[in-house]
Amino acid sequence: MWWRLPLKEWKAGKGQGNLKAVRRLVKAADLPPGLLAYVEDEPAGWIALAPRAEYPRLAGSRVLKPVDDQPVWSVTCFFIARAHRGRGLGLALLEAAVEFARDQRAEWLEGYPVEPRSRQADAFVYTGLRSTFAKAGFEEVARRSPTRPIMRRKL
Repeated sequence: MWWRLPLKEWKAGKGQGNLKAVRRLVKAADLPPGLLAYVEDEPAGWIALAPRAEYPRLAGSRVLKPVDDQPVWSVTCFFIARAHRGRGLGLALLEAAVEFARDQRAEWLEGYPVEPRSRQADAFVYTGLRSTFAKAGFEEVARRSPTRPIMRRKL
C-alpha cells in the first residue's frame, strides 16, 4: 500500500489498517494487484504491478517521478521468502509480470530497482535489483539518484 496511498494515510493505517486496505483492494479490483509465485504448492514470492496511475506516490517522488507521459505499467514491489532467495525467483516473477502486463495490453513496463553500492539488507531491495531488470530485457531510461535507476521495457 506504500505506493498507493498518500504518506499521511499510509502512516495512519500502519499495521492492521493497511493490511485491511490490501484485502479490500484484492477483493474489489478488476485485476489482481500483483502476482504470486509458488514452489511445490507453497507461496514463495510476490510482485506488485499495475498501471502507474494507480501508484500516486510515484508522481510525488523526486527520484521516481514519471520520465514522460507514456502509458506505463509499474513494478513497485517484490517479496521473496527467505528460503527461496538467490534462486532466480525474482527474475521469474518479473518475466511473469511482463507477460501479465502484455496480456492487459500495456505498452511499457517500468521498474524502480536499486543498484546498491555494497551489500544491502534484503529489506532495502524490495523494489528489485537493477541486475534482475537488465536480465529481463529492461533498459535504463532515467537516473535521478546514484543508486536508483528507472528501467523500462517495451512490451
